[in-house]
Amino acid sequence: MRIALVAALVLTSSFAFADEGQWQPYQMPSIADKLTQRGIDIPASQLADLGQYPMNAVVSLGYCTASFVSPQGLVVTNHHCAYRGIQYNSKKEHNYLENGFLANTQAEEPSAGPNERLYITEKVTNVTNQVMANLSNDPLARFEGIETNSKALIKICEADDNYRCSVNSFHHGLEYYLTKQLIIRDVRLVYAPPESVGGFGGDIDNYEYPRHSGDFTFLRAYVGKDGKPATYSEDNVPYTPKSYLKINADGVKAGDGIFVAGFPGSTSRYNLTSELQFANDWLYPTYAKRYQLQIDTITLMGEMDKDIAIKYAGTMASMANRMKKINGLLDGFKATDIVGIKQQRENDFLAWLKKDPNANLKLINNLEALLAEQHTQVQTNYYFKNAQSSVLLTAASKLYRLAKEKQKPDEQRETGFQQRDMKMFKSALKRIDRSFDPAVDKILWLQDLQAYASQPLKTEVFDNALSSAHSFEELEAKVEGLYALTELTDQAKRLDWMNKTAQEFETSEDPFIRLAVAIHDTNMTLEKSEKLLEGKLSSVRPEYMKAIINYYKSNNWPVYPDANRTLRITYGMVDGYQSKDALYKQPFTRLEGILAKNTGEEPYNAPAKLLAAIKANDYGKHRVATVYQQPSTWVCKLMSCLDKPADFNSVPVNFLSSADTTGGNSGSPVFNGKGELVGLNFDSTYEAITKDWFFNPTITRAVHVDIRYILWMMDQVDHADNLIKELDLVRN
Repeated sequence: MRIALVAALVLTSSFAFADEGQWQPYQMPSIADKLTQRGIDIPASQLADLGQYPMNAVVSLGYCTASFVSPQGLVVTNHHCAYRGIQYNSKKEHNYLENGFLANTQAEEPSAGPNERLYITEKVTNVTNQVMANLSNDPLARFEGIETNSKALIKICEADDNYRCSVNSFHHGLEYYLTKQLIIRDVRLVYAPPESVGGFGGDIDNYEYPRHSGDFTFLRAYVGKDGKPATYSEDNVPYTPKSYLKINADGVKAGDGIFVAGFPGSTSRYNLTSELQFANDWLYPTYAKRYQLQIDTITLMGEMDKDIAIKYAGTMASMANRMKKINGLLDGFKATDIVGIKQQRENDFLAWLKKDPNANLKLINNLEALLAEQHTQVQTNYYFKNAQSSVLLTAASKLYRLAKEKQKPDEQRETGFQQRDMKMFKSALKRIDRSFDPAVDKILWLQDLQAYASQPLKTEVFDNALSSAHSFEELEAKVEGLYALTELTDQAKRLDWMNKTAQEFETSEDPFIRLAVAIHDTNMTLEKSEKLLEGKLSSVRPEYMKAIINYYKSNNWPVYPDANRTLRITYGMVDGYQSKDALYKQPFTRLEGILAKNTGEEPYNAPAKLLAAIKANDYGKHRVATVYQQPSTWVCKLMSCLDKPADFNSVPVNFLSSADTTGGNSGSPVFNGKGELVGLNFDSTYEAITKDWFFNPTITRAVHVDIRYILWMMDQVDHADNLIKELDLVRN
């Protein structure tokens, strides 16, 4: 009730859109006044320039964000973002996930894996006119026209093989931008604390606060001796970035303005209420049920086999995170009545639209009809797609698809199967061995097959392929036979299929290859129907967004695109929040909180040397007397005004801010007003999870690891002196 009341107040208060927005860099000059109000002094025009500091030091990992922090290509990101690289180098003999890792020299830095990449964004160009040129009115042809135009732009952009380019849709197809990124193909592991530091609190503390997580890891970018990107080689040298971040060793205080740069994954703030309702009623509960079953299964099997636990560590962390986020979304929808809030906004928009004599009043009805079709399509195909979840079947299907696509000219091939994709395609096939166990894969697939068999939406071709199985025992025996007879578990033989013809697939005796061939046409039919619907939406949705943007502008509300994994900037201030009645959460946590939480058992099992340093009060120059400004300059937000505590007298571990972040912002650098690094983004509070759909400034908080904790760990605990010397440390 309290949160619902706050949300209602937010809609009518002057704070309704405070700090909201995941802004494209070019938009920064348009919000220069808001940045100034927050105490961010770095010029907005400088933030808009991807060739200038600090934006040219911010990089993507493809799924997280990172940043350069030394002239020798040293990169800092979250521990959970570097998880695959740590896992890749972990063995039973030296488990870096459990014990941590520190390279004392560059010669000791191992590859983070053949699939690890750094993507440095060099240019973003508006290509809306080129993408939308000469499109057909036929929905399927329209979809294919957008794809063809996008591929043509990408091909020109990727004339140099060292670049990866992408065309991304903004505002649901109203605009398109071409992003050009330099690819660093040799990424190495440099320094990672143990998981008991990087993930202290585990899934229990995930999305919770107060937090005490040392969620950081250092990597390094390497290139060939000629300075150009190259695959891993002992002869490679550290990459020299165009700039690297200055690190403010004094950090920030409550009330300080900050900004965050990164690659947020996905938000749905402009989606219709019916889409939110579908997610709440069917999509999220259905996903949650499957994730929980998989988590329970892998946990049990990992307890019996340590090697399985290591192989599936990254998978487990990812699924646990998704599971908690879904539960948080479902809880948040109930607590804040976001469905009601969005419906009221939608009603207000419709009332505004009716006042325009030139408006298309059928716009919402047309869009709703297509969305209803899309929701039915998702439900119809969900169990069939999951029934193909075996890692080996997925590989077989992609390999056969590749053989079929190779029959076309390269520019006509489906995205993911063009020549430009072959290095990553091959790397993905290689990576299977690092995170795959036949026994686990078999059980997980059987669970999905059972779920498919117990629901009415069957696909005849798939049923025929499993026709001999009329009971679970028969199904299990059938599956056992597939794994026993396949050669796809052998990496060399798996890779060899990349060079086979479609005819060789169609005459193969390998059971997974045969199954992939059998279901291929059905999958293509489903894909075609999805493209057809997307083609219809590509005409209606941009028209809706154009009207929505005009409505927002008429109310002087911020207009920024939903997140789509492209480079964005968000801003805010260091601030706590009122989470429940009479419960205010302070913006900073202290080292002593680790001692208070530590039980000696996972996930509260901090390393002995860290605990000893805290008990000995061994804080050195990293001790902070206060994290609050003087009373004369103390600033607080609506419903967050409290008397400041007298003393802090510790090292800050994590802190909160009102920055607008989401998944993909993990690892994002947190800057002070001068553009100096003061922390890394790694999470959100539980109450803030629903910000993917609706931004509520009174309770939306991002959680960051404080740079002072990272420096303390490097200096007083792990003695990473060689790395500290590389950093450009400044003080206020």
